[in-house]
Amino acid sequence: MFDGNWRTAVDRGLEPIGASLRKTGISADAVTVAGIAMATAAAVAIGNGRMRLGLLFLVLTGIPDALDGAVAKASGTSSVRGAYLDSVSDRVTDALLFGGVAWFLASTEPGRIMMLPVALMAVAMMVSYQRAKAESLGFDAKGGIMERAERFIVLGFGLLFSELLIGVLWVMLALTAITAIQRFVKVWRQATAVSPAPNEKVARRRTARANQLAERQARRADLRKRWVDDRKVRRD
Repeated sequence: MFDGNWRTAVDRGLEPIGASLRKTGISADAVTVAGIAMATAAAVAIGNGRMRLGLLFLVLTGIPDALDGAVAKASGTSSVRGAYLDSVSDRVTDALLFGGVAWFLASTEPGRIMMLPVALMAVAMMVSYQRAKAESLGFDAKGGIMERAERFIVLGFGLLFSELLIGVLWVMLALTAITAIQRFVKVWRQATAVSPAPNEKVARRRTARANQLAERQARRADLRKRWVDDRKVRRD
């Protein structure tokens, strides 16, 4: 939802900040690594039950995540390598944050409720994979009701009101699953539009078989003609 509605405007607004950071000599890769460090600190704080501190580090995690692209653009170093690092760091950050929540629940809650953030992480990874795979095939998979930015915001709400954390996680899981379905349907429709219709496929198969049969018959006729010509030569 964020990517589809506000990403362009936010990126445009962050360009001056990215230019300022670039003047200090900070690289986009350094900003990305700083985000991973903040996520690690947030995971440790959350795992130890210090939710407000975890919320602070969560906010600090989101700042580098938003700025690394602006710094790369300001420095003219936007590259495939940087995009790859940014994508990998996003997955590492998600794993750290959900791992911290799972650590906290395993330490404080009975039963298997600690698997809730693990399930949420798995579905979130599926959402990210759908976009990556779709874009590699030339399709658009952006959008959905619970993208990464929304997960950050909702998780921050759960950390701020920790007594509601489990309920917030269930809501996140449901909305993230809906997002996965939305992206699947979106890409499926695009792929269907460029795929040949069933009747066209059948016609192509029949044409290919007819061509193969015609080639076989032509080869047989050619061999028969050669055999007849060879016999005539021998008689002569």
